[in-house]
Amino acid sequence: MISNLILRGAIFALAFETIAGVGWGQSLNGDALRASAAGLPSATVTPPPRPVITLEMRGDIYMARKQYRDAIDVFRQCPTSAVVENKIGIAYHQLYELKLAKKSYEKSIKLNSKYPEAVNNLGTVYYAERNFRKSIKYYKRALKLEPSAASIWANLGSAYFARHDFKRASRAYDQALTLDPMVFDRHSQYGTLLQERTLEDRAKFHMYLAKAFAQRGDKAKAILYLRKALEEGIKDRSRIPEIPEFASIKADSAFKQLLLENPKPL
Repeated sequence: MISNLILRGAIFALAFETIAGVGWGQSLNGDALRASAAGLPSATVTPPPRPVITLEMRGDIYMARKQYRDAIDVFRQCPTSAVVENKIGIAYHQLYELKLAKKSYEKSIKLNSKYPEAVNNLGTVYYAERNFRKSIKYYKRALKLEPSAASIWANLGSAYFARHDFKRASRAYDQALTLDPMVFDRHSQYGTLLQERTLEDRAKFHMYLAKAFAQRGDKAKAILYLRKALEEGIKDRSRIPEIPEFASIKADSAFKQLLLENPKPL
């Protein structure tokens, strides 16, 4: 799931590239014209210093462009740090090279045992390997370091969900939503912290979210996720109007219309 540190760095670096490649020339031309108008020799105009793009920023640019091999090559040239090793792990993760991703995350944790992003990301590798017990272990460890991270709570909920431990999954998801009501709405997001989105039974997951948002009074999102649950083949459709969590939206016209449509599984 995920902070936007890499993406922000990449945008910052890309902006620098633009300035260095075009902006400075335009600025100098303007300065020269102003100097000429003032009767001053253009040689006295001192150009502003060119911004420096670090190797890590360059790697972030490649990550933003999804050029993960190039990103890894650049990050390997950076001074060794927990942050850089974590980024290398994410690049391998994006390439589905889980063994190499795990190795980089473990190295990151060895460099900084209190780095929650790497601990969480190691948990996502175990989740991908279907070792849900170990993924839960690392998500809990990450939460001890960063208890306010909604994405990690969401990951913990997904791991419990995969083990059919729905009570613990619900508690973790509730905590994630309390911390960040938009935590499940962020797509194509990556940074230094990954959020798991490969649930097997997405119909049940979206039904859970529909109930959760209905209880929070968010009718629009409740109906949105209920539609997704129906499209993904949720069972016992006839019982939906009687689900206690939907009591507050039963009379809503959009809710009634959705049930009348009864979307078929896609």
